[in-house]
Amino acid sequence: MTDSRAGEVGGVDKAALRRRVEEHRADLLALGRRIHAHPETAFAEHRAAAWCADVLREHGYSVTAPAHGLDTAFVATIGSGPVTVALACEYDALPGLGHACGHNLIAAAGVGAAIALGPDADRLGLTVRVVGTPAEERGAGKALLLEAGAFDGVDFAMMVHPCPFEVAEFHSFALGTLSVEYTGTAAHPSLNPQDGRSAADALTVAQVALGLLGRQLPAHWKVHGITTGAGSSPNAVPDRATAEYEIRTSDAADLAELRTRVEACFRAGALAIGCDVALTRPEPDYLDFRTDPTLIALWRANARELGRPEPIERDAFACTDMGNVSHVVPSIHPVLDISGGSCGPHEPEFVAAAISPEADRALLDGAVAMAWTAADYALLRRAETTGTDEGAT
Repeated sequence: MTDSRAGEVGGVDKAALRRRVEEHRADLLALGRRIHAHPETAFAEHRAAAWCADVLREHGYSVTAPAHGLDTAFVATIGSGPVTVALACEYDALPGLGHACGHNLIAAAGVGAAIALGPDADRLGLTVRVVGTPAEERGAGKALLLEAGAFDGVDFAMMVHPCPFEVAEFHSFALGTLSVEYTGTAAHPSLNPQDGRSAADALTVAQVALGLLGRQLPAHWKVHGITTGAGSSPNAVPDRATAEYEIRTSDAADLAELRTRVEACFRAGALAIGCDVALTRPEPDYLDFRTDPTLIALWRANARELGRPEPIERDAFACTDMGNVSHVVPSIHPVLDISGGSCGPHEPEFVAAAISPEADRALLDGAVAMAWTAADYALLRRAETTGTDEGAT
């Protein structure tokens, strides 16, 4: 395909950014496949983090690993420009499903964008910071990194995510998690049931209350969970029951209200049966994603230049801890079609989709489009600072 952006833009040939990705095509695809073949779950992504960091070191990046108190996080930097871009690399897998969310592609695309930008960072006026972000699926790694300072001084942040459709302006739910533990009193169910207080029954009461509560919630408020323990034998009154629940709302402002109503249902179960209940938050809340309009306009133009499918508009359908970053730093999180709608994230079929030819194209396109978008944004910031008009050609 002829690249109409072959001329120099702000002192940097954008075609050169694309060439660098193409020159390292085999290495980037191999990185994505290596991570895919060795899935590691939240906070255990030692190999994936090391592989990404090693490639970045080979391309001149200064790497700190581990970083910010997380064993499987890293930060890699190059350049000393006044504008700092953060490229987020996710690489955690799903328990029992492997890379059914395609995070192997996210990591390799971020590394690819970094390889493209590195040699021209100073000429662009950029400092490029690659942040290896563990535990997106469970644990809210980016929220922890944000609090620890990994995104301090960042002017804009970006990542891409594989999906069964193409979306530029990504919308996500806010997500809260809840661990539930009931403590009752053990007894024999026929000898002395009057002495027992069934923790399993307390959980059942709560689940009935949640079912009724759901009829009174707005359509975009979601409550779902699983029972993780409710006794070990039918001939004993269970003295312990546990559950894990998630709550979702369209924005972070509503999350506190929904949490209050959900927790009331669990307390009602304890009150009805005479048990104790402990309610804890196992991880930080995931906030709704807020797309930066300037960045996404640049992304749309660059994705179109690469021949990506025309993006569709979609309401929120998932959650991401990149939402937490977007509340503090201008951010984008485009999603790239790798399955044509035949399967989606967290489905077993998506594991194969994440190493398909369509996935390869999304990885490389994502790397190039992020590099181009970073270059465009740096140019805009330079123009704002100098008061000149350096429009891209």
